[in-house]
Amino acid sequence: MSDAAQPTAAEVRAAAEAVKTALDRHLAAVERRSGEDDPAVYEAFNELAAAAEEYDELLYDRYDEVTPFEIPGSDDALPPYTGPEEPNALSVLIRRDYVVVEPQRLLAQAQRVEAVEESGAVTPGFDAASGTVHGALGVLFGEFEPDEIGSRHKEFGLEEGDSTLWVTASDEPAEPGEWLEAPFEQADTHQVVCRFDVSAVFDDDADIEDIEDIEDIEDEVADEVADTVGPELEDTLDGTEAENLRSRNADR
Repeated sequence: MSDAAQPTAAEVRAAAEAVKTALDRHLAAVERRSGEDDPAVYEAFNELAAAAEEYDELLYDRYDEVTPFEIPGSDDALPPYTGPEEPNALSVLIRRDYVVVEPQRLLAQAQRVEAVEESGAVTPGFDAASGTVHGALGVLFGEFEPDEIGSRHKEFGLEEGDSTLWVTASDEPAEPGEWLEAPFEQADTHQVVCRFDVSAVFDDDADIEDIEDIEDIEDEVADEVADTVGPELEDTLDGTEAENLRSRNADR
């Protein structure tokens, strides 16, 4: 940023005062909260986050200094839950990113799958689906479940990237096929029961190093779902899923 575009000392001071005001409003909203998901607290939180971010940016631009704390932005926070208290259906939305770090390992694994399927008749090469990286990905993800890919990604020459898991509740199941083209775009954030993100940009990376794959996250989410939506939802699940929910007793 050029000197001409730098904020003035008065602007930085005004931003600091705005943080103080937002902090007082947030505390007052918390003291008057009417419930766990009080919208006034949520609004005050977002105002405090925006004021703190503005102050941090101006402080850095003017004095090349930063604040010693971080407040998550409102874009990353879930809005208050307004879904059904006793939902009859739920959706689990998962995205996992990978990087192809060993293409030859990926190709070799896909060729093994094709060889088994064709009883040894396939000669690996560009005529086979496994002869290209995108073709090999199609073979492997067509053969293995996503959870197995997640737990064995190193065998396939893949490296884990960011991942996110959302659980949304609703009164009625979605119509077949209506959300397939854009599953996350169709999700109503006000009906998200819980959300779990794993990313290399988080400061608590050391805390997630022991998480080998997304299945650990799914276990935690299942606990939250069981405690949040109650036993009524179990009637909508198949026997295995219901038994899994009943058997988990960890605190939310």
